[in-house]
Parts: sequence; C-alpha cells; structure tokens
Amino acid sequence: MPIPLIDLCLIRENPYIECMVETKALIRASLDAGRDFFRPPHGHPESSSSPAEPLPAAKPVPHLVPIRAVGPSERHRIAAHLMALAEHDRYLRFGYAANDEQIQRYVDGLDFERDDIFGIYNRKLQLLAMAHLAFSTEAGTKACAEFGVSVLAQARGRGYGTRLFERAAIHSRNEGVDMLFIHALSENTAMLKIARNSGAVLERDGSETDAWLRLPPATMDSRVSEMVDERVAETDYHLKTQAKQFWEFLSMVQEIRRGVRKARDQSA
Repeated sequence: MPIPLIDLCLIRENPYIECMVETKALIRASLDAGRDFFRPPHGHPESSSSPAEPLPAAKPVPHLVPIRAVGPSERHRIAAHLMALAEHDRYLRFGYAANDEQIQRYVDGLDFERDDIFGIYNRKLQLLAMAHLAFSTEAGTKACAEFGVSVLAQARGRGYGTRLFERAAIHSRNEGVDMLFIHALSENTAMLKIARNSGAVLERDGSETDAWLRLPPATMDSRVSEMVDERVAETDYHLKTQAKQFWEFLSMVQEIRRGVRKARDQSA
C-alpha cells in the first residue's frame, strides 16, 4: 500500500513535523555512514583475499558528520591527535611550534567543567578532527566563547573544520553565548576561510587575525538540532566501539590459532 504524501504546506507551517523530517534524515545519514563498521578494516587478515589487492576507492563523506562531545576520560586521544600534527600544523594551531611536552601540558590543563571539546572519530576511535570551545569567565565577556580547531592531514578536504564550527556555534547559542571569537595566525587560511564563510567580521593585525561572529539567540530548533546531533553521534560512537572490540577479539582468536598450529607443526 503506497504511503500517503504529506502536504508540503503543512510541513512548512508546522515546525514539529519539520523537526521529525530532519531527525529522520539525520538518523538515516548516520546509519548509512556506519554500514561498513563491521567489515574487516584494512590490514586485517579477513579484509582481502590477496595482499596485493588494491584498496577500494575512497567513498564521499556524508553531508551529516557525527560529532561527539569528548570527555575528560579521553585526554589520551586528544593528546594523540595533537601530537600527530606536523610541526607547521602545530604552529598554526597554537601560534607556536609546540613540542610534545607542551602539548601534554595543554591537554592536562583542559577544563572540561568550563569548556567543551568536540571530535570526529574514525573506525579505530582515533580523533580525526577536534575543536576546543573555550568559554570566557571574565565579568564583562561571559557571553563570549573562543573556537579553535585541528584536523589531521589525512582527513582534510572533507569539510570537517566547517562541520565542527557549525556544531560549536549551535552549542554556543544554546549556552547563551552571543559572540563567537576566533584568534588565528593570518597565514592560517583554512581557519580564516571557515570564519569568513560563516559571516564573521575579520580584523587583521600584522601576523595575527581576529574574527567575531554574532550569534542569534537560542531557539527551539537550535535546541532540538543539538539534541538530535548528540544522539546520532553517541550511536555512531557506540557502533564504532563495538566494531573495534569485535575485530580485536577476532584478531586475538586468530593469533591463538596460529600459535596452536605452529606448536603442533613443531611437535610433529
């Protein structure tokens, strides 16, 4: 029996119906993005019939990217992400070529009670991209927050930085922030492009550039959108966690089998 069509006029006039349609699209996109979770990862014995088999062509990244809030129990992943950045990328992210010790101090000093960290994970639960949203504690600027982002070299060109900025902007609105601030080196064209495309006002001062974006007040739509984003991201993360555990267990079983087979062959 065919499904009756919903009057598009009703959807436009009823924000609750529109929200339901958008939520369905978000969930579907998350499931589409996770359909390969339980396929063998590259390098696993079951991943190909021949070691010389070429890798499959990269699939386009879905428009909706699951972005999850990163908690204090994942400081090791944050540190690993930042330490994986090349020297010049560290320079652009921090304003100086931070070494591993300085990065570790930065990670140890993150205040998860005050600030928020958002991340995009791959199937190995590695942080491909990460954003730090720092809320001001100054008396006259409590409605301001600063945004910083980093993306691993192999994950660039997919719009992850823009997605993280959009996620941070919605969260900032819902937290009562009306001004989002970006401080970057003038040569950090990727960051400045994100700010410019969002409509931020840019002011250059020599080697550094400041950007300000005025945020509208929170609405029911912004609150529901963030809630749905969080649920989709948590579902995505749990699927990746289960897939990772499955392949680790299978690798352990195969390692045991190889050991038993080797011992049997030697005894024979």
